[in-house]
Amino acid sequence: MRQFAKSTFTFLIFICVMIPNSFAKPKEINWPKLYAEELFHITEVMVTDVASPPVAARIYAYANLAPYLIAKEFGGNFDHQDILSQTYLANQNWTLKSPEINSPEFAAIYAMLKVGEAIMPSGYLLKERQTQWIESALKAKIINKKTLQIHLDFASDVASKIMDVAKTDGYLQLSTLTRYTPQQGEGFWYPTPPAYISAVEPEWKTITPFFIENLGDYEAAPMASFDMTEGSLFHTQMMEVYTTTNELNEERKLIANFWDCNPFKVEFSGHMAIGVKKISPGGHWIGITGIAAEKAKLSFAETTYVHTLVGMALHDSFISCWKTKYDTDRIRPETVINQKIDQRWKPLLQTPPFPEYTSGHSVISRTSAVVLTGYFGDNFDFIDSSEIYFGLPERNFTSFLSASEEAAISRLYGGIHFRDSIEEGVKQGQKIGDMIWGKVKK
Repeated sequence: MRQFAKSTFTFLIFICVMIPNSFAKPKEINWPKLYAEELFHITEVMVTDVASPPVAARIYAYANLAPYLIAKEFGGNFDHQDILSQTYLANQNWTLKSPEINSPEFAAIYAMLKVGEAIMPSGYLLKERQTQWIESALKAKIINKKTLQIHLDFASDVASKIMDVAKTDGYLQLSTLTRYTPQQGEGFWYPTPPAYISAVEPEWKTITPFFIENLGDYEAAPMASFDMTEGSLFHTQMMEVYTTTNELNEERKLIANFWDCNPFKVEFSGHMAIGVKKISPGGHWIGITGIAAEKAKLSFAETTYVHTLVGMALHDSFISCWKTKYDTDRIRPETVINQKIDQRWKPLLQTPPFPEYTSGHSVISRTSAVVLTGYFGDNFDFIDSSEIYFGLPERNFTSFLSASEEAAISRLYGGIHFRDSIEEGVKQGQKIGDMIWGKVKK
């Protein structure tokens, strides 16, 4: 292993994400902030591509793996177990042809952007960002022109290695699988207004998880069976959604919108459908990860570690949740309320295009919160500014778990999930998070 270079140089930090080539006064590099800013450019392309929640999580996992590999190769000191040794990738040959480079950090971020370019349909949009990153690093003397090409070639080789591995996880085979057809009969999921989008990623359960060895070990408890008899558990939960959304105060509306994260939201103007840009649920928790890394003043190596860990945890929890969704194929509140109670009723949030049980937000938020709590500790307070870019105010949280609880209940306020879907989703996410953290903790 090579000695991980210490940052002894100075850096002209970015003023903000919106103006990526603008510089402030010279100061020492804030690596967690810089890392989060560069990663956010990948998020922006995902938003452009309308990446589904599980697809976005997969992108975060592989994009963050590239810088983690480089940090690991150059002797980064990590406080916890090697991530890859705990995953199905443990037996892969991760030997890198490491040249003499003076800035593993530069190469790591460039490799992250190269993976983003290769893994997304509109990844070519990152080419400009790659050029800007090179120019910024040269100007700040992170690298010099003499060694630039060596850094770029090495980073590109690492990105290619990541993409070779990504091609083996089953994603490329999804289009060959049997297409989803809505089931006939009461209680089953059916496309919802206003766009009536077809079911998203019905075969995602075939994707290979990083940590989970047997998906059956993380199944949610049985849901309430479809029963419109007054007083039945299903009917009671349906009426709870209906009455709750009709009595929302401003705080609950804000909570619902803050955690909406629906990349499929569509608004109509006359006959024209307009897509509304939204971050994915996983993108929100990746944002929280960056916020925590900066507050804790993590080293560059540890910043790559925690982002990779959360990215992979998101990936696994989405696979588990999506298996449950399509195994149960449960109807959404909007559909059954319109059919049985009030045909004019609309939920506060637009219903996402996939089955209801379990709540994806509940599962992935709890998994992320468990992993982040293990890493940063209990009662790690933070200001969540992840949604400012999308026009929503920041929110304060006293812990990652409290944030996950708010994310979960927001789905009831939004009118898109029943209570058992939320509560069992939290349990499902807790179990996955406990397993992952148990593998990598000190």
